[in-house]
Amino acid sequence: MTNIIETKFGALVSPNKIASGSASTIKKSGAFYNFSIRISNEDIREYSFTDLARAEYMRRIMIGHLEEKIKKELKISKNK
Repeated sequence: MTNIIETKFGALVSPNKIASGSASTIKKSGAFYNFSIRISNEDIREYSFTDLARAEYMRRIMIGHLEEKIKKELKISKNK
């Protein structure tokens, strides 16, 4: 069951889908596996790993952290 949150405008959103959409796919560039995550419009973070398994693991972790950040921001804006 996914967590669906209602925004202050009444729209229902899924923080997991928003966070997953903010992360790029993993691409191999030379000896590195790269992906990026858009935290905000001005904040895009890029990560590089030498091992594909490690890149996949960290991408899942970073998506989870971004999902929690989105949940927290939506709950705060709803309470205002």
